[in-house]
Amino acid sequence: MNELVEYFPAILQGSLVTVKVALLSVLLAILLGLAGAASRLSASRWLRFPAVAYTTLIRGMPDLVLMLLVFYGGQVVVNNIADRYAVEPFDLDPFVAGVSTIGFIFGAYFTETFRGAFMAVPAGQMEAGRAYGMNRWQVFHRILFPQMLRHALPGIGNNWQVLLKSTAIVSMIGLTDMTLLADQAGRTTHQPFIFYSVVAGIYLLFTAASGWGINRLERRYSVGVRHARL
Repeated sequence: MNELVEYFPAILQGSLVTVKVALLSVLLAILLGLAGAASRLSASRWLRFPAVAYTTLIRGMPDLVLMLLVFYGGQVVVNNIADRYAVEPFDLDPFVAGVSTIGFIFGAYFTETFRGAFMAVPAGQMEAGRAYGMNRWQVFHRILFPQMLRHALPGIGNNWQVLLKSTAIVSMIGLTDMTLLADQAGRTTHQPFIFYSVVAGIYLLFTAASGWGINRLERRYSVGVRHARL
């Protein structure tokens, strides 16, 4: 127990890094998901094809492989280009690499979530909005987005929970999150089970709190919606 008391404050500090990575990653994923969904639903093949390729390729690759590919492989490619043009070598920050990679990965999943939610909104309502003189932004903001969000929230919540747990892979590229700190503490004290159990408990608290928040949002955006009784 003395070892746990000694290392626990550091693990809590690492949990803040985990939360920062998760929040910034999900923000990037949502932006990519909205852009990807708009491209998937576009009438232009030049927009649809890159979006289909993006979602197909990214969802078919393991998260850890992509993380290592971006951090190590990407850094080698950039430095090779820098050497060719006599530019100072570039060191990729693990935090930036972690956020950008996780956000890019889950952007593919959010693309499909948002695409399904957009398709669930009746097209006649958007046509009615335009008939009332609304511009595209007003139709999106007042009609499409609130209804789309109601359909998308279950998928958003599921993707967020998975993304939150996937932040553990940033420890593989040297970012001092709570997983890496627990690993170091376990190796030092030869008690890895204790420290990994603590990290598992913290992740469980994060996911439980997230689930409660998503349920509150689902109830809020379902006000006035009649649900079929089984």
